[in-house]
Amino acid sequence: MIESGVRVDGLGIRCLEEGSGPPILLLHGGTLGFSAELWRSNMVALAAAGHRVIAYDQPGFGFSDNPPEFGLRYRQDFIVKLMDALGLPKLVLVGHSQAGGLVIGAALQSPERFSGVVVLGTGSLLPPLATPQRDVEPPSDSEPTLADTRALLEANLYRHAVITPQLLTDYHRMSIARNFTNARHRAAAGSGKAPSTSVPLWQRLGEVSVPLMMIYGANDRASAAERVVLARTRYPGIDYQLLENCHHIVQWDRPEDVVRLILDFHRRLPAA
Repeated sequence: MIESGVRVDGLGIRCLEEGSGPPILLLHGGTLGFSAELWRSNMVALAAAGHRVIAYDQPGFGFSDNPPEFGLRYRQDFIVKLMDALGLPKLVLVGHSQAGGLVIGAALQSPERFSGVVVLGTGSLLPPLATPQRDVEPPSDSEPTLADTRALLEANLYRHAVITPQLLTDYHRMSIARNFTNARHRAAAGSGKAPSTSVPLWQRLGEVSVPLMMIYGANDRASAAERVVLARTRYPGIDYQLLENCHHIVQWDRPEDVVRLILDFHRRLPAA
């Protein structure tokens, strides 16, 4: 796997890349500790199937530079800027957790740049039941300990055996120091300069003009399985996939199924 840096909007951005062929761009979510590393094992399998697969540390995450603005709108607009820097006119866009809202926003704003969009585990894109739920919990006042990091991972995974000592150490490194400070900046910034609207993004899914697949873990928080049933009724044209024995980090709990679903989705896309 190639690890490289690219300059985008004046920022140094860390990228992971594997394979060649039709491009797939993977975005991690906004939870403390998330980075391009969440996609590493999935990237190998997707590339083996004939794709150029790219994941990047979003601005202010992992080893990428801090952005001039910590709001969500900056990171949404950054997607197309990164594509331009990499010379990618069109691709399949995949967003996990909080990034699901970013990829939907990008598809609404620039549909001509995307041949398809895949969302993993974004609770805010499901119809609510009663009490609205956060996609990302704000960080505590103190930097997490190693035990705190383990507890966070266990709360987001069905398969706790995934949490090897090496994975825990690497993830914890992404959760402390600069990354912890930036998480507090993001929590304070909120949506940033996003357009003012009273319509939640989940109510705009019918406006997405490119093929869309949404994958959720049946054991995810905030009654995700029950809400997927509601979503299927409201948007019968969207491909909803619900994976059993799966919590929030879908690509770690059910990696083979996530890869299979993305590849099947890609094969069904209309020819360019």
